[in-house]
Amino acid sequence: MTINNKNIDNVFYIFVTAHLFLWTLIPSLSNHNLPLDTIEALAWGSNLDWGFNKHPPMSAFVLEIFFQIFGTQDWVYYLLSQIFVIISFYYVFKFSNEIFKNKILGLISVLLIEAIYFYNFTTPEFNVNICQLPFWSLTVYYSWKIYSDKEIKFLDCFLVGLFAAFGFLSKYLFLYLLVSIDLLFIYLIFLKNERKFDFKYLITIEVFLVVLVPHLIWLNSNEFITITYGLARTGLEQSSFIDHIKFPTIFLLKQVGIIIPFLILCRLLVKKIKLSLNFKDKKLLFLLAINILPIFLIFLTSLVTGSKIRTMWMTPFYLFFGTLFVYLLQAQVNLKKLKPFMIGFIFFFFLSPALYAYVSISKDDKRTDYPGKEIAIKTQYAWDQQFDSKINVVLGDEWNAGNLSYHLKSRPVWDGFVEREKLDQLKDYMCLDSVCVGSR
Repeated sequence: MTINNKNIDNVFYIFVTAHLFLWTLIPSLSNHNLPLDTIEALAWGSNLDWGFNKHPPMSAFVLEIFFQIFGTQDWVYYLLSQIFVIISFYYVFKFSNEIFKNKILGLISVLLIEAIYFYNFTTPEFNVNICQLPFWSLTVYYSWKIYSDKEIKFLDCFLVGLFAAFGFLSKYLFLYLLVSIDLLFIYLIFLKNERKFDFKYLITIEVFLVVLVPHLIWLNSNEFITITYGLARTGLEQSSFIDHIKFPTIFLLKQVGIIIPFLILCRLLVKKIKLSLNFKDKKLLFLLAINILPIFLIFLTSLVTGSKIRTMWMTPFYLFFGTLFVYLLQAQVNLKKLKPFMIGFIFFFFLSPALYAYVSISKDDKRTDYPGKEIAIKTQYAWDQQFDSKINVVLGDEWNAGNLSYHLKSRPVWDGFVEREKLDQLKDYMCLDSVCVGSR
């Protein structure tokens, strides 16, 4: 198929449909059990609250909605993950079209990021990182509307505040994007005097805070447990002087490794790379603010605190990298000679699911090989031999107990870890290894 401005929308929809179908089908066929993070969030969803010991509530909330509709059908949760991915792709495409006023360049911007590990191989596992993706792209898109339109609209400010709050309720690292966008506006309004302060900006902050109020109350009531967990994951308390050098260096090397396929595709777009940066270019400033600045701030955090940045935390940070690189290289892109690029794209598009299927089928010691359904059947049988009541509570860690909560037909509520006080409150209970099931 020849790509031109007349059929570009059709090509985009064919691409996202193929992505959704392929990445729903492959894990559905090759995995025996849902991944760890998905089971964990489903466990939280069985006992919804405004926050949990590891993360804020959005991922659990979304999964519980799907569970209430579809129940224990694994393919649904792989589909959910891909829905979140292609929503983010759609708004990257929409944003890129407004940047370039050229739909072919907009399409290339999205096709490029398909080569990034975060948007293919890791997407079957719906977790807090995937949950951020649509809200990240929506926040950027409507921030761009505020940034580029001559007249600031109430609705745009409202939507930025709303989607920013949803992103923050997915994972706190969303704050790095918000800080980066805010720094750009502060620079333009108070330092360069290129924009006038508009009180409509405050709508964004007000909506953001109002949506967060229930979670902030929960945080205060639970001694800020999610923040404590996040800091513990960075290894901040045990950091030494050498960590201020080691971890930032490792972080940078990993980022380069992650985008190597992306850079290969970029190289296929042009014969010679010539960059000319004009920092008075408002589009370029915005692209740098949403792409480079958040990564720089993460790097700076690691450098100053000596904390370890986990690779998967960077999942949403590269969504608009394709747009940035195409913008920088657009003068050298020959739209009539895209064949090498398309061949490279198709290669990476099919390589990643093929590798995923190979790893999933060839290795049998992964979390997705866990016999969750079989264990649930055995647990139910053992329970029925002793009690006439219904299992409606499960205690234990999120993985083992979470699998029982998901697979048992009664959908028992996950009520945290096994504790004597909790067992004493149950009418009937039975313990198997580190997990207990019971009836209130």
